[in-house]
Amino acid sequence: MSTLDARLSQVDWSALGAELDARGCAPLRGVLTPEECTAISARYAEEAPFRSRVVMTRHGFGRGEYKYFAYPLPDVVTRLRVGLYPGIAPIANRWNEAMGIDVRYPGTHADYVQRCHEAGQLRPTPLLLQYGEGDYNCLHQDLYGDEVFPLQVAFLLSEPERDFTGGEFVLTEQRPRMQSRVEVVPLRQGDAVVFPVHHRPVQGTRGIYRVNMRHGVSRVRSGHRHTLGIIFHDAL
Repeated sequence: MSTLDARLSQVDWSALGAELDARGCAPLRGVLTPEECTAISARYAEEAPFRSRVVMTRHGFGRGEYKYFAYPLPDVVTRLRVGLYPGIAPIANRWNEAMGIDVRYPGTHADYVQRCHEAGQLRPTPLLLQYGEGDYNCLHQDLYGDEVFPLQVAFLLSEPERDFTGGEFVLTEQRPRMQSRVEVVPLRQGDAVVFPVHHRPVQGTRGIYRVNMRHGVSRVRSGHRHTLGIIFHDAL
């Protein structure tokens, strides 16, 4: 077992699930080492690992840019996708049951990717994001087809206050007949945040109801910020 796999095996999924239920997001501390973060960030300058590049201003997504990895994924990206999935899938299944959604997810990521591919979603979705001074990411949802895994993970690859300032991860919860709630998640280099792709269940006075979720990144005030996004479903 690699040291990264060993770190992933130490995650307390019960505690993480409880925090996701309570707040709609949960941090994973110190999953990646500084050396791993630097190595992943450095790949942004390469062409071979990626299938496409998106400049956010061209599409009204914000400012900054990102690249989607191509298959075969880099080893560290595969290990994160495969290693995180078995702990997150039971939470996803529990959430769908609570929200009255019939879809259930298999125990391994390979089986779930096969389901995506059978639905025509063949393109990998893990991505590397790059922000400079003044860049930001508008609130959005990462939906790429009918097959949608309910949770995703974002890793901060840069160190706040050393590599950049500003650039906070922001999550909004659009509650029915109420004003939206905002959550800002402070992260250090190598930390990750687990959060909903689309919606989540919330316990109300009259039972469980579904709330819509969006995520983004506030304006980077100085320096450069890199993020690795782990999305479990593939794209059309």
